[in-house]
Amino acid sequence: MEKSMEAGEIMGGCLVKIKQGLETFKPSEKKIAQYILNNTEELKHLSITELAGKCGSSEASIVRFCKSLELKGYQELKLAVSLESSHKASKKKVLFEQIGIEDSTKDIISKVSSGNLQAIQDTMNVLAPDELDRAIESIDKARSISIFGAGASSIVALDAQYKFMRINIPTNMYFDSHIQMTSAVHLTKEDVAIGISYSGRTKEVVDALRIAKEKGATTICITQFGDSPILSAADIKLLTASSENNFRSGAMASRIAQLTVIDSLFIGVACKRYDEVIDHLEETRKAVKGMKY
Repeated sequence: MEKSMEAGEIMGGCLVKIKQGLETFKPSEKKIAQYILNNTEELKHLSITELAGKCGSSEASIVRFCKSLELKGYQELKLAVSLESSHKASKKKVLFEQIGIEDSTKDIISKVSSGNLQAIQDTMNVLAPDELDRAIESIDKARSISIFGAGASSIVALDAQYKFMRINIPTNMYFDSHIQMTSAVHLTKEDVAIGISYSGRTKEVVDALRIAKEKGATTICITQFGDSPILSAADIKLLTASSENNFRSGAMASRIAQLTVIDSLFIGVACKRYDEVIDHLEETRKAVKGMKY
């Protein structure tokens, strides 16, 4: 049983991490990643020396690549890829297919829904429970929360503000990047700052989170797996994964992935404060009830 559980933990999200990190890997790691993605079945039969030869890399680079995926070494990589590819082959594959102009409404619903479902599944595979625990604990103890986001991520930030305000946690979210920076300056070690950026490279979000960190606030980032500037500004890293279709500018699946993390944070904090949360939710429900027909 212990062996089975350990294998399952290793399996979770290895191929997802490789796909998500493809654009941020170093050149030597990118060659290894691309070869593995194109040859998942062959990998299980290759020694580390043979893999190094096939992808024009070195054994040391392969070991470093394994470490970047939070694996102990090459044998764990082989096991993870083998288990995950076998698991996927045994299930009906969910694809976020390209949407065509001649697709029917039914096709569009199916493709968008499949992409959203896959984003949630992939995020579940790369989101570390221990990091989520740390984030929940920090928010539960915080005097206030400040949330930074731009573009589509700002909509996710607004959703988070609404949720935490409903359970009486002072929460600030500003659409204006200058005000985000200004609010970050006034944070202290008693506060939490959350930066949301799918790419991890949105300058105003990274800069605001970095200032918050310098002021002593506990900083949390919600971003995709892979190397990016926002990671250096975050004490706690909550990773997401998604495969976007050809309408990438709409940030559809990535938004669903981010909202999944926000919902997990909210429920986690609510569970720690269950009795008072129930009262707060009832009070806010009553407050807006009179505004409905």
